[in-house]
Parts: sequence; C-alpha cells; structure tokens
Amino acid sequence: MDINVILDKLQLDTRLDIKDIPDIDLYMDQVIQLFEKKFSPTKRNEEEKVLTKTMINNYAKGKLFFPIKNKKYSRDHIMLISMIYQMKGALSIHDVKQTLETLNNKIMEEDFDLLTLYMSYLTLFDQNLDIFNSGVKNHMNDIHVEIEKLGSKDETYLEKLLLITTFTEMSNFYRKAAEKMVDNMLEEATKRKQ
Repeated sequence: MDINVILDKLQLDTRLDIKDIPDIDLYMDQVIQLFEKKFSPTKRNEEEKVLTKTMINNYAKGKLFFPIKNKKYSRDHIMLISMIYQMKGALSIHDVKQTLETLNNKIMEEDFDLLTLYMSYLTLFDQNLDIFNSGVKNHMNDIHVEIEKLGSKDETYLEKLLLITTFTEMSNFYRKAAEKMVDNMLEEATKRKQ
C-alpha cells in the first residue's frame, strides 16, 4: 500500500485562501459556487455536497455567523463559513456555534479584524498539514514494526486495518480535546455572565 498515493488523492492542502474570496459581497448561489469550485476535488464521491442552501440557512438560523445584509454574504461571512466547513467534520453544529459565538459578537460589536485572524488560521492550517504528513510517516513506521511481529501472510490487509484504527483513534483524541475546549469556553462564558 502506498500511503502517499492515498494522501495525494485526498488533496488535504485544499483550503479557501484570501485571494479566492472576492472583494464584493456575494449572493448565496455565488457562495455555494465558490465553495463547490474550491472543495469539489476533496469530496469522497460525486454525490457528496460541499455546501448547500439548506446548510447555509441552517448556519444562519443557528447563528453560527452574524446576520447577513440584503441577502448578501461579505468576505467575513465567507471566512466564517470556511471555518465552519472545516469544524463541522469533527464537531456538532452546537459546538461550532459555541466556538464562534464570541467571535461573531466581536465582529458585530467591536469591528473585529477577521482577516488577520483568518490569515493566522491559514498559517496554522499549513503547519497542521505538515504535522499530519509527518505523523502519517511515523504511524506507518510503527505499523510496519507491529506487522513484522505478527508474521502474517496477509500483511497488506493488516497494515490497512492498523492504519485505519490509528487514524480513527487520533481523530477521536483530537475531537475529544476540541469538545473539552468547547465545554471550557461555555463554562467561562457562563461565569462571566454571573
């Protein structure tokens, strides 16, 4: 199994860069087209939707981002939707809302500079991708050591099995840590209100 071929097919480096976001406000259909064009190569299959009207409406109703004006989405909205797109793969919509609530308030009340934060987010995205790629190589080395101990004839299957369990375990570790941080944010927000 060549893990590098699999990772290349995932196109994990796909992200919505600042240069991808127009300087003008967009209607919902334009936002959907932007995300579909950018993230389409990352879909697991052709039936999968990157972003739909229902999703955006649910994000708006759920107050995952601050209200839009004149049915148009600003650059700030698009940056937030990009962050939501990434977070929703691991967190519940409720947790995403909780995570972004203070940020949305800052944008509305303090004229917060989301662009600078989003640029930091993109920098960390690149660093995280490097860490992931390096970690995969380390996992593969560890798995090869374990496979040799087994002395099995079906090494390819067992290698894939152990790699899948490793990936899911790592995903669960990170998701649980993120959920605990969301809980901590909620606790701190509750204390401030008291």
